[in-house]
Amino acid sequence: MKDLLNLLDFDFHFPITDPTWIFFLVLVIILLAPIILEKLHIPHIIGMILAGVVIGEHGFNILARDSSFELFGKVGLYYIMFLAGLEMNMEDFKSIRGKAMVLGLLAFVIPLGIGFWTNVNILGYGVVSSVLLASMYASHTLIAYPIVIRYGINRHRAVGIAVGGTAVTDTLTLLVLAVIGGLYKGETSDMFWVWLVLKVLVLGAIIMYTFPPIARWFFRRYSDNVVQYIFVMAMVFLGAGLMEIVGMEGILGAFLAGLVLNRLIPHVSPLMNHLEFVGNALFIPYFLIGVGMLINVNVLFGHIDSIKVASVMIVVALVGKWIASWLTQKIFRMRAVERELMFGLSNAQAAATLAAVLVGYDIILPSGERLLNEDVLNGTILLILVTCVVSSFITEHTAKQIATSDDVGLDEGKEHEKERFLVPIANPETLENLMSLALVLRNEKISDNLVALSVINDNNDSVKQEMRSKRNLERAAQIAASTNVRMKTVSRFDLNITTGILHTAKECDATDIIIGLHYKASIVDSFFGNMTENLLKNTYLQVMIVRFLIPVNTLRRIIVAVPPKAEFEHGFTRWITYMCRLSSQLGCRVHFYAPLRTLGYISGFIQKKFKDTRTVYSELENWEDLLLLTGQVNYDHLLVIVSARCGSISYDSSFEKLPTQVSKYFNNNSIMLLYPEQKGDPNESLSFSDPHGWAETQYYDKVGNWIYKWFKKNS
Repeated sequence: MKDLLNLLDFDFHFPITDPTWIFFLVLVIILLAPIILEKLHIPHIIGMILAGVVIGEHGFNILARDSSFELFGKVGLYYIMFLAGLEMNMEDFKSIRGKAMVLGLLAFVIPLGIGFWTNVNILGYGVVSSVLLASMYASHTLIAYPIVIRYGINRHRAVGIAVGGTAVTDTLTLLVLAVIGGLYKGETSDMFWVWLVLKVLVLGAIIMYTFPPIARWFFRRYSDNVVQYIFVMAMVFLGAGLMEIVGMEGILGAFLAGLVLNRLIPHVSPLMNHLEFVGNALFIPYFLIGVGMLINVNVLFGHIDSIKVASVMIVVALVGKWIASWLTQKIFRMRAVERELMFGLSNAQAAATLAAVLVGYDIILPSGERLLNEDVLNGTILLILVTCVVSSFITEHTAKQIATSDDVGLDEGKEHEKERFLVPIANPETLENLMSLALVLRNEKISDNLVALSVINDNNDSVKQEMRSKRNLERAAQIAASTNVRMKTVSRFDLNITTGILHTAKECDATDIIIGLHYKASIVDSFFGNMTENLLKNTYLQVMIVRFLIPVNTLRRIIVAVPPKAEFEHGFTRWITYMCRLSSQLGCRVHFYAPLRTLGYISGFIQKKFKDTRTVYSELENWEDLLLLTGQVNYDHLLVIVSARCGSISYDSSFEKLPTQVSKYFNNNSIMLLYPEQKGDPNESLSFSDPHGWAETQYYDKVGNWIYKWFKKNS
């Protein structure tokens, strides 16, 4: 082979130093490793590190660890910490903050305390090295979280406590890491710690209070996915760079950037998918391979000290996390299976552990030794491997127990099994917002519950319409595909758009229709438009008529106005479920305005099925008091008005004024007019004896309201 290469005049020798070939071989490893790892049942994070061991200096010495590994490695490390913050569900933390805080503090303090003692007395390390190594035991990564999602228990209180506790432990671990890293970056003085803490607090406050409004402004102004991605990455590195300026580790800034931006990047959005895709496809694997190239297997298995260090690390990490889970269980009188679930979720070491060991490994002491030596670096790999396996096994076992127990219903709301959204699209300017809304409202457990429709009028301009329709459907399909959601697209010819929508809804067995609010072409044109009015008259499916002035993911609050007797409508729980989903995905609060009796039904359902949802309840005595909301709805709020069709239980004659009120008082707000699902068929409600459907009832309502107001005024 070597002779053949010489004949072809190839300068090819090991280790390979040419950047082109280095990048090519790394891509081949990233491509083939998951295929092999899946068959061997090895966690991907471990597999990538092992691949780095094989090709590195201490393995077969195939690749040289050039500057690309330094650059991509740093990007990958920041990426891991950013995604860890981005995927942290802060709403789970807020809803059970007390229990989560207790678990988080215990899961940090106990492993840190046990670890420090064992590091000093058993391993013989110095104080600073012992603290940094002990902080590695305290951190954890939610490796096993997909398991609880698969079993449908992600809303169980034990899961929420574990997720919320993760935010506490990882934040404290990164603070320890950042402080120790900053300690060796410059001269220390008497005021070093004071200035360090002050700088961290000030910079943390700047990131927390300036990044979200800047990002919100940018997302509203620019909708291009590539531009948004570049902007987010710039914010990540800005946060990391600012932390490094004040003498801290950049990973803390990347983590904080993820925490403050996660509200603006829904988990089912195209942007989130792009962030995860690029990170998992390139930067993170590159980083992990680079870490593996530092590992010296000969040191690990050639010295008894390395085995000793690895054993202590594994035992302390597992024991510390179990004690923390046990104490949390006892304090809050939880069940044993909940303790095991919290332990399973909170003992896997990955992101923060790797960050800590690399920071310590890169710090050179005045004596010429590393703060964390090769024994710790190699032992970390075994620590990650063992804890990830233990975490996955325990979580799988306990999740199955909880999923099959009788009391799941106390914590987990069973959602509507039948669910399919039909999204008629015609206007390219509203297409993205309609699709974004459908994506955050849909049940993620149902794979085929989204249909995009384009109705083409069969007239002389049909060819042009067909081309426009094709472009719109392709764009909708791209948006859905970018979030890994299967979506059916339908294009149909019909003389009447309304009948086209109705026929498609029946054919696709749709349960909900999402349409954009009609644009008034002239002063005599109706508020809804003929199409929407005919649609409401001819279907009892839930219809959501929406108008967004800002991108869906930038909404900061949802205000829901609910009429009296809304609890008696067939679709009552369905639209509440959607509001809770919307709140969860966007990370914002839902403020319900309704009569006291209706508020009781709403709060009772949410407490039973979606108790983690952030809610506020205010009384709305009279539906005509809707104008009082004008002072409560801001530009970045979504006003949801729950209306009703004529003849429904909650229908009120004041609904006739709704179009005028909305166009006059809420014209500068994002709005959703929601018509809940009703039983029956609208075509059956018409008869020869009552051709107007429920006309008489409307008049009775008007008279009744007039009498009520008269007595109220004169009493």
